[in-house]
Amino acid sequence: MTVAHLSALVAQYGYVATFLAVLIASAGAPIPAGELLIAAAVYAANTHRLSLVLLIVVGSMGALLGGAIGYAIGSSVAAATLERYGPRAGLTSARIRLGRYLFAVHGGKIVFFLRFVALLGPFGGLLAGANRMPFGRFMVFNALGGIAWTALFGAIGYSFGAMFEAAGKTLGIAAVVLTLVAVLLLLRWIHQREAVLQAQADAMLCADPID
Repeated sequence: MTVAHLSALVAQYGYVATFLAVLIASAGAPIPAGELLIAAAVYAANTHRLSLVLLIVVGSMGALLGGAIGYAIGSSVAAATLERYGPRAGLTSARIRLGRYLFAVHGGKIVFFLRFVALLGPFGGLLAGANRMPFGRFMVFNALGGIAWTALFGAIGYSFGAMFEAAGKTLGIAAVVLTLVAVLLLLRWIHQREAVLQAQADAMLCADPID
């Protein structure tokens, strides 16, 4: 979807389009919610028909509710799917325990920062639910991440306007490349320390089972 299409969508539906896009994306659907939020902020800056403050408020509400929906899907459908079909994809029961351990120890940071990662942002709630992160703790970091992400993207769009719009494609490609590099480095780190992390995960889950 091009910037022109997003701008037309914002011009016609305003806050409703922003809320629904962020909600659906936060629930786990890979749609361009960030791009639409920036387009809405650019539209607000250029026309003053929308309020940046209200865009941030409705975007944050969409992020909060969408994350909760994603968590519910993750803790039910995704968790059951992982346990049933995970071994076929190399996700053994040991690796599933390792994922739950990482979310038990670092889940807050993962949920918060995942909001800002290209391609992976929509899956924070799903991953948290599938890995049995405590719901209350998830919602705290879901709210913090959603508000910070919405405020940052809204402020960028509003402040830089057409300049950011013109550079959007280049920045989007750079964000995807940086994300892929970061994911590969993270996977390499986990692989190098897998035995140690697995032992810690087994010790923790045996002492205090997450399930």
